[in-house]
Amino acid sequence: MGDGRWRSAGSALMRVIVVWAVSTLTMLALAGILPDFQLQSDDGDSVTKTAFTAAWGAGAFGLLSALVWPVLVRALLIVPALVLGMLVFFLNGSLLLIALRLIPDGRGAAAPETAVVVAAVMSAVASATSTALAVRDDNAYTRRLSRLAERRRRRSGTGGADGEGPPGTVFIQLDGVGHDVLAQAAAEGLMPTVAHWLADTEGHRLTPWRTDWSSQTGASQLGILHGSNHDVPAFRWYEKETGDIMVSSRPASALELQRRAIVRTHDGGLLTLDGASRGNLFSGGADQLALVLSMAARRGKGRRSRAGYFAYFSDPANAVRTALSFVAEVGREIGQSTRARIRKQTPRIKRGGLYPFIRAFATVVERDVVVAAVIGDMFAGRTAVYADLVAYDEVAHHSGPRSRDAEKVLARLDRSLALIVKVAEHTPRTYRVVLLSDHGQSPGETFSGAYGLTLKDLVRAGSGLPVPRRAQRTRSGSEARDAVRIALHRPVAEGEKKQVAKASDPVVLASGNLGLISFPDIDGRASQEQLDRRHPALLSTLANHPGIGFLLVRSESDGSVVLGRGGARVPVAELKDGQGPLAPFGPGAADAVRRTDTFPHVADVMVNSMHDPGTGSVHAFEEQIGSHGGLGGEQSRPFLLWPRGLSDPLDAAVAEGGERPAELVGAEAVHRVLRSWLREASGPQVPVRSE
Repeated sequence: MGDGRWRSAGSALMRVIVVWAVSTLTMLALAGILPDFQLQSDDGDSVTKTAFTAAWGAGAFGLLSALVWPVLVRALLIVPALVLGMLVFFLNGSLLLIALRLIPDGRGAAAPETAVVVAAVMSAVASATSTALAVRDDNAYTRRLSRLAERRRRRSGTGGADGEGPPGTVFIQLDGVGHDVLAQAAAEGLMPTVAHWLADTEGHRLTPWRTDWSSQTGASQLGILHGSNHDVPAFRWYEKETGDIMVSSRPASALELQRRAIVRTHDGGLLTLDGASRGNLFSGGADQLALVLSMAARRGKGRRSRAGYFAYFSDPANAVRTALSFVAEVGREIGQSTRARIRKQTPRIKRGGLYPFIRAFATVVERDVVVAAVIGDMFAGRTAVYADLVAYDEVAHHSGPRSRDAEKVLARLDRSLALIVKVAEHTPRTYRVVLLSDHGQSPGETFSGAYGLTLKDLVRAGSGLPVPRRAQRTRSGSEARDAVRIALHRPVAEGEKKQVAKASDPVVLASGNLGLISFPDIDGRASQEQLDRRHPALLSTLANHPGIGFLLVRSESDGSVVLGRGGARVPVAELKDGQGPLAPFGPGAADAVRRTDTFPHVADVMVNSMHDPGTGSVHAFEEQIGSHGGLGGEQSRPFLLWPRGLSDPLDAAVAEGGERPAELVGAEAVHRVLRSWLREASGPQVPVRSE
């Protein structure tokens, strides 16, 4: 035992010395290259003296980075996350200037802008050297992870697990990746980790599942994590009794939706037993949280979501690496959008303004922080981890689901998966990795791009209200955009309440290719007869428009009905797949519409865009050429990829007292599957009382 500790201490000391030596050489090289960086006195020094100066400066910088940097980051948690990312270079450069001042006889000096460059390079080199040494020494690497896991378990007060205990489960959600997109990416070699899983006879199995009518993260993830997405008709909707517009990615709305789900199920969620929620809209009942939007609405001690930023940025090498990748991603987006504009690619939307920074946040900052949090959870031996990676979804909205831009994001996500798998070889317990998505995406030109007017314009025209001469764009909404607003401490969706300024005007909201129309001055759910009396041309204008597939509206005489072109009118109770207005939308469409029709907050008029089964295209009512939210195409066909040792999803999805389903339908069914898999390893989850 004593000899092992001495060997471990000696090995650690040797790594410190090697990193110090490499940092010293790096500093010497930079002093020779950069004119405003010197390590000698004005009269010049011997090689030995210069080397001593470099060693002193490198040691001081390393010590400051280890001791002062975490304190700075914790103090700056009050600063918005994106601002912190921009401050990384300045803070690191400041530490280097302090380190140079600590060199005896004042031999070290650098211009402020040069100090930023030197600090960034030295942090990157030191991190790469330390990582390489740790990887080469497998025993040291394993011991380091074990010590880290033990410290985290003691700090959190959990017992953890050792390698002989029940396996833990990591659920990784690839936001917006459809089943066919994933299968194609694996087949073409874009995602070698996924391809290996599928090719290995002892690896993973892949199956599609079908979303509800509302094929978007708010409905899907609420159902997956909390077991109920009842009364979530879309990504955003209007509630007449309060006059509020609920937006799934707005913290206050997300917290309320989570509360409603807990009240309905009498259960805290999928992750209530030693769970962690990372990068999600909802907590899932987890105690360990990072970048969870529903928790961003809470104040005081319970607001722990931002802790994920500290855990990641407390390492200066992480901060520098992510900041450099952020800048590179901004440049990549500008280059890709410029190329698309020069080539006149269609369909195409505007990608200027702040979008390059929003994309970089989703594809770099959020990815890095979430993956690091997941790895930390695995080191700590947590029982269940659920994490959402939104990178693909954000890029596909603006570049298209099968674009080269989106494919490159898939390749980078696969590297993140490979890292998680590699880490699992060294964790204190065995981990099963389950990959899934919340929805897919369907391509197509925007509604306004195809027809020269927005859905709101069309509704106003059909209602006899004035329409602007020039069609205005419907602002694109996405999880990443609102996550950036949270990171900047800016209010989310503040402009949407302005739509209800006049009670006589209809409220028109867009959720991908699903539109919702509400009339605030009509109590309860408006009927077809009421709307025909008030706005005789409205419903026929909408139903017969070539960009619209069908409408759902309540009838006083026939119950709810679906309206389509040419006067088609089918009671909801008589809907059949493949017939009438729902013919292009495939299997399950009738049941999805019937279920949504029962929601208390279903809109007065639900509008689904057209769908071309041949091309799979739809028309988003937002500025998105890859969209999801309604019925039509790949958006309704996400995937589930699971280790073969787990039970078949169709067996696990059986509701209490029910029969084995023919296919996996709805987010609530996916919740039952994931919960069943957790029980197989760790016993039943512990329900909690709703507050």
